[in-house]
Order: sequence, then structure tokens, then C-alpha cells
Amino acid sequence: MISQLGEKLYLTILIISIPTLLLLLWYRGTSKGSKPPLPPGPYGLPIVGYLPFLKPNLHLTFTNMAHRYGPIFSLWLGSKLHVVVNTADLAKVVVRDMDQNFANRDPPLTGLTISYGGLDVVFSNHKHWRDMRKLLASQVLSNANLHATRSLRTNGVRKMLRDVHGRIGTEININKVAYDTEIDVVTEMLWGCSKGYDDYGGVGDEFQEVALETIRLFAAANISDIIPMLSRFDLQGRERDIRKCKEHLDRIFENIIRGRINANSRKMDKDERKDFLQVLLDEKDDPTSSIDINQIKAILVDVILGTIDTTSTMVEWVMTEVLYNPRVMTKIQKELGDVIGPNNIVEESHLSNLTYLDAVIKETLRLLPAGPLLLPRCPDESCTVGGYTIPKGSIVYVNAWAIHRDPKNWTNPLEFNPERFLNTKWDYQGNNLKFLPFGSGRRKCPGAILGEKMVMYLVASLLHSFDWSLTKDEDFDLSQEFDIAMRKKKQLIVIPTPRLSDASLYL
Repeated sequence: MISQLGEKLYLTILIISIPTLLLLLWYRGTSKGSKPPLPPGPYGLPIVGYLPFLKPNLHLTFTNMAHRYGPIFSLWLGSKLHVVVNTADLAKVVVRDMDQNFANRDPPLTGLTISYGGLDVVFSNHKHWRDMRKLLASQVLSNANLHATRSLRTNGVRKMLRDVHGRIGTEININKVAYDTEIDVVTEMLWGCSKGYDDYGGVGDEFQEVALETIRLFAAANISDIIPMLSRFDLQGRERDIRKCKEHLDRIFENIIRGRINANSRKMDKDERKDFLQVLLDEKDDPTSSIDINQIKAILVDVILGTIDTTSTMVEWVMTEVLYNPRVMTKIQKELGDVIGPNNIVEESHLSNLTYLDAVIKETLRLLPAGPLLLPRCPDESCTVGGYTIPKGSIVYVNAWAIHRDPKNWTNPLEFNPERFLNTKWDYQGNNLKFLPFGSGRRKCPGAILGEKMVMYLVASLLHSFDWSLTKDEDFDLSQEFDIAMRKKKQLIVIPTPRLSDASLYL
């Protein structure tokens, strides 16, 4: 890692290594005084801290470190102290008992850029975050709006089934099928057209490409976040590249917003459903509101980047587990047959009756959570967690991966056993801190309800309408790579055959 920074860094490192080392020693020294010590953890190198010793999949590295240092540990990455909590009891302190103190973020530079300076929901703090989250929750993600947009999800799933049926007997990438469907549904909900094709100027696949590149850049390690004094040099070109993505997205949003404003010269029918963009524009025009165009764009970025990649990743993991567990597949398809029948296709109204499939999805998210390390929090004030001092401004992770596999919480935790979620009241809201795939507390994912609904609808439709076989080259592989979502390293490629006797159901 250090060698990649180039020779120009060596002089800088030499100049600042002594004060940085003194700072580390001061922290360690003061922690031995009257206040509780810092959490235990490894010593690192001057300037970069423990950074050179970290491996790519942080959730695995942190879980292994917890075995050595205990349920809460700390490590320096550059000039910032990072703290990792690895048990449900300690997670409760962070996300519930001291939720207000831990309700803020320390956004990375790429996150600040793509969110128009932290104007969104994910990276904003304090009152602005509360206002934006309230707007998001009460409008686009409210139960009323989710019900009103049911037809959009139905149309998206129907299109997916038609597309898959047109490729019977050929190899299909499950992640791409789910991604294409989700991006169509989400953009329909946001501005009333799939991806970006409409009267305001089409963008189509171009939009999808820039969204994927933005996700990749946001998730990539950035030395400017680790050593802030180097940010002016942008040594890896991260800020340069994310600015290009932002400018690209901004042009797309500008075209759509400008077209919508021009189209608003006609009056809306009284019963015509407002999409989320229209709700935000109406809010902007309210004299009592402070929302502006950049805030609208920042929220659009949140919804797009926060849903499409995570949903497609979860669908792929569920399909992987089901295809490699024939016993589970048999039970799911029996339930689908009992609830839906052989001469019907899945409707959203069926989902609440698919209790075994719901358990399968929960068990998949227990073993393979989309976000194995919940988005880190940053305490407003120094506090004590687990008998250790957590300084103000620290970066605090909740290790959901470790909690979901803790033998204190689960019997045979490494075994895929959906039955553990039957006849028990588990939800996706993080109310039981042994299971928190979407987080918990103030900063839990606001899109969890929509995400869970879409994952279940997509998986139920794929498994009810088609039988699936693995390709000759496909083997049981649960290897992961971790960026925004923990994706399958080798994407799932499968071959569909129709299950429904009436071919017209696929039209």
C-alpha cells in the first residue's frame, strides 16, 4: 500500500511521522489515566497506522481480529481511530442506548462529492439529516406511496418474466436480471420513466453505466480519507473520477428536472399519482421549505445508489443458496404451488403468505448480509462502550457479519437453516440486535421495506415461473468481494426452463 503512493510521499511521511507518533503515544498514555482506556488493538506504523496490514474483505479481517483482541477493539488508520464492535450486546449500546450520540457520519470525500457536499440522507448530519430523512420516509418510502406504486413493481416484474422467457435454454446472469428490473422500477418511482427514457431526453444504458461506476468509486479505498493532509494531491485520482461521475449524473438530472418543470405548465389531474420528483419539486416551491435543486439531486442519488445494487446482490445470494440446497428449493416451490397455484403468476399480494420463502431470505441475509459492516457512525461526544473510551470523532463499525455468526446468538451458526426463522418474530428493522441486515436505530436503512419487498417479489417470481439449472462450469462458490454491498465474487450463471403450463402467463 505504501509503495503505491509513490516516492513523492516519503519526504512528507518523514516530516510528519514524529508528531503523529507522539499523538499516538499521547492517546495511549492519556487512556491509562482517570478515564477508561481505548479499546485494545494492534499498533500500526507512523502515518498510515494499521492500513498496510488490512486485507480486502474487511468484515473477515475484523472478525478474525475480534478473536484476538475481544468483542470491541480499535485500530488507527492514518490519523483516525477506528473502533469495531462485534457482539449484539455492544451493538445495542451504540445503536440504541447511545443512538443519539452515534447518529452522525464522517463521510468520505467521494461521498461528499457525489452527495453535493453532504446534502443527502446518507451523509448529512444533525437537523439537515433529520429533515431529509423525514421527507424521504414520508413520501417515497411511506406505506401509502409503496401501495400507490405497486403497479410499477408489477410491470417491472412482468417485463422481467417476459425477458427471461425469451431466453429459455440459454445462460442467464441472475444479478444482471435483478439489476435491470430494479433500476427500471426505481427510476419509474422517482421520475416516471424507466432509466431515463422520456420526453425530457433519453439516457438509457448510459445512466446505468455511470451509476455502476459511481458505486465502484465510492467503495474504493481512498488514501485522502486516511491521511487528510494528502487530499489536495488526490494521489489516486479518486476525487477526479467521482467528480466526472457527478457531472454526468448532474447532466442527466438537469435534463429530467428541466423537462419536468417545463411539462408542469399543464395542470395535473386530481387523481394523477405524483412521482417522487414531483413531490420534491412541490416541496421546493413551498415558501416554508428550504429544499433546493441540489438537495433534490442528492436525494435522487441516495435512492438510486442505495437500492439497485443492494437489491440485485441480495437476489443473487438468495438464488445461490436455494439452487445449492435442493431440500430448500423443494419446500419453496411447494409453498409457491399451494399459495399461488400452477396457473397463476406471483402477485405482490401473495408475498405475505410465503412464510417459508421469507425465512429463506432472512437466513440468507443472516449468513450473507449485503452490508456486513453497517455504514460507520461517528460519536458527537466521547463516551464509554464496553468499559472503553470511544473518543469524539472516532469511526465506529457494527460488525453485522460477526453478530450474525455468533454461536452465542445462533445454534450451528454456519449452517444454512431457514427453519430457525419460522415461528419467531424476526423483522428487518433491527429490533432484535442479533439480526440487523439493514442496521438499527436512527441510522438504519430507510429503504429496508422497499428492498425486502422487491427481493421477495423477484425471487418468488423467478422460482415460481421457472426451473433453474446450473451451467457445467458452475460450482458451489460463496466467495465474496466487498464494496458498497457484499457481492458474489463469481456471478451466478444459470439456465431457465418454464414451469407454467400456460405460455400466455409469460406475456
